[in-house]
Amino acid sequence: MQMTMRWFGPEEDKIPLEHIRQVPGVTGVVGALYDVPVGEVWPKEKIKALIEQAHNAGLTMEVIESVNIHDDIKIGLPSRERYIANYQQTIRNLADFGVKVICYNFMPVFDWMKTDMNYVLPDGSLTMAFEKAGIDKSLDEVVKEVLENSNGFALPGWEPERLAKVQELFAKYQDVDDALLRENLAYFLRAIIPVCEEVGVKMAIHPDDPPYSIFGLPRVVKNRDDLDWICNAVDSEANGLTLCTGSIAEDPENDVYAILKEFSSRKRIHFAHVRNIKIIKDKDFYESAHPTQYGSLNMLKVIKSLHDNGFDGYIRPDHGRFIWGETGRPGYGLYDRALGVTYLLGLWEAVSQH
Repeated sequence: MQMTMRWFGPEEDKIPLEHIRQVPGVTGVVGALYDVPVGEVWPKEKIKALIEQAHNAGLTMEVIESVNIHDDIKIGLPSRERYIANYQQTIRNLADFGVKVICYNFMPVFDWMKTDMNYVLPDGSLTMAFEKAGIDKSLDEVVKEVLENSNGFALPGWEPERLAKVQELFAKYQDVDDALLRENLAYFLRAIIPVCEEVGVKMAIHPDDPPYSIFGLPRVVKNRDDLDWICNAVDSEANGLTLCTGSIAEDPENDVYAILKEFSSRKRIHFAHVRNIKIIKDKDFYESAHPTQYGSLNMLKVIKSLHDNGFDGYIRPDHGRFIWGETGRPGYGLYDRALGVTYLLGLWEAVSQH
């Protein structure tokens, strides 16, 4: 197991690598290029510059999150061939600089959805939350609210120039149902997994966030059966998962611990986002502090399910609250994520020595 933290680069992250390096147990950062348009090839010189920054700070960068999928691939348009070829070349370019895992998602339009970016908890800390009532409004209103509450930071998967045409984007998906989206995902995997096998890179798909339909959009990465179907679509260890405990737990019907156990033992979890959430009612939730007592997940069972079933991939504490007066990109303050790292490492040490 290798503990990491996400880092958005020198232009997009207020937290310097030198501070991340001081978090005990963190050996690497998870990075990405945010100035390359979705669908275009990631240039080698930009990849090299990004990864060298991590190395110069004494950290690895073996996981990239995310190389986003162009909507034309998800929709299944003829133009997808060009974007798939570009994706194949990006995989090769990343492999040349030691990248081992690429995290990605296959969600239409929105890479994730929260309705409150600064939800106030009883202790005064700030977190992100999702309440279904918060999306009972027009698309343009929802997009505007999220972008206006991002604290001035760019949000991955919420590129303003792309979402400025959200109605137009939705129209392109009007004939895409779950079955067609699944077929387009399989088409994509059949094209890229052989390249991954060739260069030693593993793909790791992130669950839908939330793992059920919103705005009538299709969903194909929402539960155990979906994850099983994806792994079988191209039966290769290079075709795996980013198992996000928070996203999977957003649907209370999902058995998070059984999913962790099964796919760890199948060697298909290459990257784990480990965070806790608190179900408020039905499927409404907020992102809580990591320890079990604050959320709806038993974090000892989460770590034990990974450890006891052979998980040896990369892990990160995922989102954190804003505490101690810190401000920044919602979900990505340094302090609470550092506390999360320490807590998760303590659990891992305990189950390792039991």
